[in-house]
Amino acid sequence: MNSTRRLDRFNDAFTKNFITFALSVIINSINGSFVYTFFKSQVFQRDPRYVLYIHLVINDMIMLTVSTVLQIMTYTVPLGFAPCCLMLLISVTTNKNSPLNLAGMAVERYIAVCWPLHHAQICTVQRAYALIGLIWGVSVIPALVDIFITLIAQPLTVSARSVICYTSYVYTTPHHRAQSVVVQALLLSFVFLTVIVTYLKVFFAARVASSANQARKARNTILLHGVQLLICMLSFLTPLINLILITALPSERTKIIFSTFLFTNVFPRLLSPLIYGVRDKAFSSHMRLYFSCRCCGSVAKKVEPMSGAQKRSKQKALV
Repeated sequence: MNSTRRLDRFNDAFTKNFITFALSVIINSINGSFVYTFFKSQVFQRDPRYVLYIHLVINDMIMLTVSTVLQIMTYTVPLGFAPCCLMLLISVTTNKNSPLNLAGMAVERYIAVCWPLHHAQICTVQRAYALIGLIWGVSVIPALVDIFITLIAQPLTVSARSVICYTSYVYTTPHHRAQSVVVQALLLSFVFLTVIVTYLKVFFAARVASSANQARKARNTILLHGVQLLICMLSFLTPLINLILITALPSERTKIIFSTFLFTNVFPRLLSPLIYGVRDKAFSSHMRLYFSCRCCGSVAKKVEPMSGAQKRSKQKALV
């Protein structure tokens, strides 16, 4: 996406940045309402399922914000090597967090259905936060390796020059490409196997479960995890998609790169609240309750001073 800086006219660059910024604000506002609902209710904070869910939402918000800032700064402010690597570190880490978080959510649903008597002991809030820390630790390692490879393979003068802050432009060595292929293959294979195995386990458990309705809901949830995982995969396939489309339509290069950026990095960040938050009756009902009460409270604050003023005017008239 960032590689289009010098190929766009001012009007095109302004339009792309405005569209990306507007979508980011809208999506982050929607996601922020779910984060607000989570922290307003202790019921959700004591449930590891919702802890993992809200981490996914916050992670997507960070990833979308960093991606948007990177795009706008690439068009406006030259970035040095050090700040660019820091931004890419956050972007790459949050990008890998999403599929790992989905795998953790699938395992939690599997335990809830197949091991219901042990679910409260196995799936605790403390272990959910520990899993989140493990996810960040695993995801940040490849991003740090990319930086170390660059510092070792290239001269130290690289840190003094401005760069086009895009992974394929900053991390250009064969070691980077090999590391990226290996990490993505291992990551996606592990997550796919986790989601598929947990889905099959829940599917077969639904036939003998005493609570078939609960098993069916868990099976549908894990299936949605798989759909979300496929959507997360699009960001890993962006370079391949761009290569295929640009080869077929070389004259539309900048439009193709911008369009794939929107559909593989921006729009998927909206799916987490729509798939899980809106679908979850408890979460959606709490959100409606909080925001309806907030609206009613704001209306009451506006009405109360007016009624007080009217009372004072009436008292003066009586005197």
